[in-house]
Amino acid sequence: MSKTKSLSLIGEGVLALEMIIDADSLVENQVGLYTFDPSYGPTALVGTATLGGRVVTVIVNDSKARNPRFPVVVAGVIGLEEGYKMAAAVYQTIEADIEKQPTEKRPLLLVVDTPGNSPGKVEEIIGINKATAAYQLALAEAREKGHPVIAMIIGRAISGGFLCHGLQADRILTLSSEYNTMIHVMPLSSIARIIRMDIERLEELSVSNPVFASGASHFYKLGGVEEIIEDRDNMTDAIIRNINEIYELNSNNRSHELGPLGRSIVGAERGGRKVRKEVIEQMETQFSQIESGFL
Repeated sequence: MSKTKSLSLIGEGVLALEMIIDADSLVENQVGLYTFDPSYGPTALVGTATLGGRVVTVIVNDSKARNPRFPVVVAGVIGLEEGYKMAAAVYQTIEADIEKQPTEKRPLLLVVDTPGNSPGKVEEIIGINKATAAYQLALAEAREKGHPVIAMIIGRAISGGFLCHGLQADRILTLSSEYNTMIHVMPLSSIARIIRMDIERLEELSVSNPVFASGASHFYKLGGVEEIIEDRDNMTDAIIRNINEIYELNSNNRSHELGPLGRSIVGAERGGRKVRKEVIEQMETQFSQIESGFL
């Protein structure tokens, strides 16, 4: 891993990236013809690399870096600048391959280790939601244009950070809990405070209901992740295999089996979302009734 000494970031996400991509292939802050200012959004690494000989765009949030302009952007938190920087990397990827056929569109590899979005008052006032939403929209547009998007969870995937940096991917892969991965919408302690329910009761519910629980196995049952990787040395092969499967599904007009919609279907098949379809049908009925009332 000596190569990482030349990198601007040295957190777990970057170390994992170096394990995944082809050796000596990473070019930081360069996507297509665009060069990023390394001082902007410094906790996000974006760039170009090769994976199994294929050119890919890489986007990594780093847990060991901090943004000096926003003190709360530290320890893997995704901030304002980082959200826009990540979004720009996606749009530059789209622009770089705009003339290429769908099977030649370069994949985007997201390496995920985040506890959430920046919680500072300044960020809220300026609009952290706009920055992260821009990133989500960019990923959705990339998927629609045929770019395979893979999210690889190597640490934490929590709350709004995971919402923008991961959940829009075609496929989400995660290392197993043996690597201390942590996946959840909100800690049980926070849920208990918000809904005013004893944490002991929530812990009981989490045994049988994956919605209340955290961890790779629970999110797998929910369909929140497509694959759990038991050995980190297998990350590269698993990512390449999933990229090839995405190309094939897109080519066969089966894109609906990918992304958030695909995961919701898989979650129902795995028994983790038993009433999802019923709730959606009820909502659609109510929306239709309201809409007809205005006509």
